[in-house]
Order: sequence, then structure tokens, then C-alpha cells
Amino acid sequence: MIAGLILAAGESSRMGSDKALLAYRGRTFLETIILNLRHAGIEKIAVVLGHHAEEIQRAVDLAGVQVVFNRDYRRGQTSSLQAGLAALQEFSPDAGILCLVDHPAVSAEVIRKLRDRFERTRPAVVIPTYEGRRGHPVVIGRELFPELLALRANEGANTVIRKYRDATQFVEVDDRGILLDVDDPETYKCLERG
Repeated sequence: MIAGLILAAGESSRMGSDKALLAYRGRTFLETIILNLRHAGIEKIAVVLGHHAEEIQRAVDLAGVQVVFNRDYRRGQTSSLQAGLAALQEFSPDAGILCLVDHPAVSAEVIRKLRDRFERTRPAVVIPTYEGRRGHPVVIGRELFPELLALRANEGANTVIRKYRDATQFVEVDDRGILLDVDDPETYKCLERG
């Protein structure tokens, strides 16, 4: 079983407002990602919140989703990843599909392809590519969880993922959404133009 993990704890300082609550195709970024995970057959989902957690919980229907509070969110994304992975272990998943809240344009079809590849071949990591460029979300096998949980605050997940390059599989998809990282108002305008 693959569990979904959405990181949505950051301060969105470059955007100027919470990315989790930005609108995309009639829903918030966070709602969109949750729905796409569900449509792809991912039943167990955890969302890591931090900055403005209460406001996000009031604005987004998180029924059926495990909400994880990262009180150390100011320490960066690694702290949120670790809080989320610790929570996922309750589900005993074979892998986690790591979604970033600022990548709302990833389709359920892409998530399904990544899930199917992992379930067929059980690699350590599955990464989507579009025209040869790597994107998100990334499937991370359970065997990497201990190393990710042991990272220091200044180390990113790539520190571990790079070590498993020979055990990583890349899935080429026809979906530019895997590359769309909405970090500031300009990239948000590009997303809205579609």
C-alpha cells in the first residue's frame, strides 16, 4: 500500500499568502491534491500543516485525512517531511508518495502511473519526468524512511534520494504539471493562464 504525504506547513513568504488556500480550478491547492490522490487510488493520506494551520483547517475539508502539526515548521521542509513520515508509519505503508502543496497541477493520472510502477517493480524511488526533466510528486519506498528521519535540518530529502540513484526508476509522463512549482505571484499567474 502507498500512502500519500502532502507537505503544506511553510510560510509561503514569497507568495505572500498561504499556498494551501490558493484557488486552482475551483478548489484550493490542498483540496486539489487530496482529490487527485484519492482519484488515483491512494486511500491513506497525511497532510503536514504548520504556519496558519488553524486557518487552513477551517477553510479546507480535511475529513478522512490525517492532519499532522509540525510545530518546528520554521526549521524548513525537512522537519515537515520527518513529521509526516513519522505519522505515515502508523499505516505501515510500502511507500509514501510525497506531494508538495505548491505543485497543484499534477493530475490523478500521473499519480496513478507512479503508484502502478511502484507496485509492479518495488524500486526505492519513483520520479516522474516530462521531456526528460524531473518533477513531483516522488514515490519513496519504506526502506528509505529511517535515513530520511535521521536527516539534519539543513539536509534535504535529495541527500538520501541521490544515494539510491541506481535503485530509482523514472516514469516519463505527458503532463507538464509535474514541473509547475508555484512559489510566487508570477508563477501563480502562469498557472492560472494554464
